[in-house]
Amino acid sequence: MAQVETELPFVIGHRGAAGLAPENTLTSIIRAKKEGATWVEFDVMLARYGEAILFHNETIDRTTNGSGAVADLSLSELRKFDAGLWFDPAFLGERIPTFVEAMVTLAQQGLGANVEIKPTKGAERETATAVARLIKSDWPSNTAAPVISSFSEDAIAVVHQEIPEVPRAMLFWKLPTDWREIVSRYECDAIHMSDRHLTLSLLADAAAMGLPVRVYTVNDPERARALRDMGVQSIFTDRPDLIKD
Repeated sequence: MAQVETELPFVIGHRGAAGLAPENTLTSIIRAKKEGATWVEFDVMLARYGEAILFHNETIDRTTNGSGAVADLSLSELRKFDAGLWFDPAFLGERIPTFVEAMVTLAQQGLGANVEIKPTKGAERETATAVARLIKSDWPSNTAAPVISSFSEDAIAVVHQEIPEVPRAMLFWKLPTDWREIVSRYECDAIHMSDRHLTLSLLADAAAMGLPVRVYTVNDPERARALRDMGVQSIFTDRPDLIKD
């Protein structure tokens, strides 16, 4: 596990730099660094035989030239598909990376990361267990400890149990009425939520609990400045070239 203290910047590259390169690829992570980001976010889910890969959707249709459910395809099958051409012909030949490959890239680039557990339906605990074990065994020692986040309470419960020393954040679209109980139950270190549902009163409530708020997905520099002035700790952006720390 990492020995470097976790200190998050204001700007975090979303799925690498998803507005500039194909999301959740090594090229996207590297592009975020090139544009000045010091941290990135990416999604981790499991392929057919439990291989942890960087991917967002439950099917591969949107971001590859293939078709089918991630959970039905092995890593070797997934590697056959192009994960860059859909974005731009310049990225022809890009492949779906593994979580371990992403960790190596983080170390090489000197980047921190928010690892979002993005399980297929029904595989919440299995995915979180795989992520936790890989972090324990492979996270680079010269890299800041990751922040683990998920929309899944089951996933956050697993990482809370398996790697309690690693910072974790509950992900919300719109905060439920019992959000305080949820974040307290799993001893979360932060709240991640949609910019659309952010309010000043919510920020005040979170601050009263000692919880920083990080907001997704912000691509407008003026909005980013406003959020910083409001007290938001970090934003997730597809365009780290437009929004600098």
